Amino acid sequence: MSPTRSTRALRAIDAPQSTLSAAAGELIDADPLFVRVRTAASDLPDPAPLVSNLARSVVEVISGVRDIEQLSRWVTDDVYRHLLIRTQHAARARQARRRPTRRPNFVELSVRIQATTENIVDAVVVLDFGARVRAVTVRLEGLDRRWRASAIHVL
Repeated sequence: MSPTRSTRALRAIDAPQSTLSAAAGELIDADPLFVRVRTAASDLPDPAPLVSNLARSVVEVISGVRDIEQLSRWVTDDVYRHLLIRTQHAARARQARRRPTRRPNFVELSVRIQATTENIVDAVVVLDFGARVRAVTVRLEGLDRRWRASAIHVL
């Protein structure tokens, strides 16, 4: 007895379909509702302004003066969850010490960007806060014809 056409269609939908090829234009996740396409760095704008703005914005989010929702378009879901948890911890620490929320005052010292693969860029932004110097590392991936941060760490 052969399977009916609808049974074969359901099996095709239920089957895991993901491709991890780094070639530009290939599917990353073949979920019919959320298909992501890798985009080559040559097809995207210069990542330097985005890296600089993301570093500044992440520091402001952790400080509590910027809403994390403003970054949702530029970061992956994993990065968003990580930042949300870190922001909540920082807010609790400020509350426990009874410190007010203050806009961080810093100067961007340098930005270093290096392309690691065809659609991935790693960057480090060094920020001077006066009393200390911190580094913000950012990994950008070309997804859906734009840059998205797949990793952000404030060191």
